[in-house]
Amino acid sequence: MGGPALLRELGAEVPDGLAEQAEEWSSRGAAVLHLVRLDGSGGPEVIGALALEDEVRPEARDAIAQLRREGVRKIAMITGDAKAVAESVGADLGLDEVFAEVLPADKDDAVADLQKRGHTVAMVGDGVNDAPALARADVGIAIGAGTDVAIESAGVVLASSDPRGVTGVIRLSRASYRKMVQNLAWAAGYNVIALPLAAGVLAWAGFTLSPAIGAVLMSGSTIVVALNAQLLRRVDLTPTH
Repeated sequence: MGGPALLRELGAEVPDGLAEQAEEWSSRGAAVLHLVRLDGSGGPEVIGALALEDEVRPEARDAIAQLRREGVRKIAMITGDAKAVAESVGADLGLDEVFAEVLPADKDDAVADLQKRGHTVAMVGDGVNDAPALARADVGIAIGAGTDVAIESAGVVLASSDPRGVTGVIRLSRASYRKMVQNLAWAAGYNVIALPLAAGVLAWAGFTLSPAIGAVLMSGSTIVVALNAQLLRRVDLTPTH
């Protein structure tokens, strides 16, 4: 049993019907192995073929659909797999771009290429080969079950190996940004009003803030900011179906 190299070595001819089937398998990215036996005269005879394909993780389609719903405009795959295999998987998942046959040392070049086109890149990876790309990306996201090198190179680490967790990262980051804006707006507005009052701008009208009241109000402002930040705990990070 072997691939095209074995057939060439043995000088074996593939029957027409089997050749057509093997061509169909190859066109969709499968690796084709042929089963060869030697006939009575010692000549090779191809009696069968097998197709080997990478199985796409069942949650991968779900993860991509969720990323689309979150507003991600471009989803690409960087892989060292053969071009036919990578393009087949990319078409199956509905990816926008596929970087195939990429050497381990060149994955970060693919990230740099996307950045040069004006994209803000979030890279998801789990292996040693992904570490340079994770470090180069605007946001590096390591799969929790990945290697230590990948985890150390990433800015975000998923607790599980479920790729749908990336959408949770997006939701949490957006919620965190909103809370930052809210807290800054509250603190700025509070100080714009409270500081002049504490300085006595309305003293002529008989309205003043004593140091004790000012201290209480300042503590209250800090508590409001802290409580608002605690609402981040309510963000749903669980993968949805």
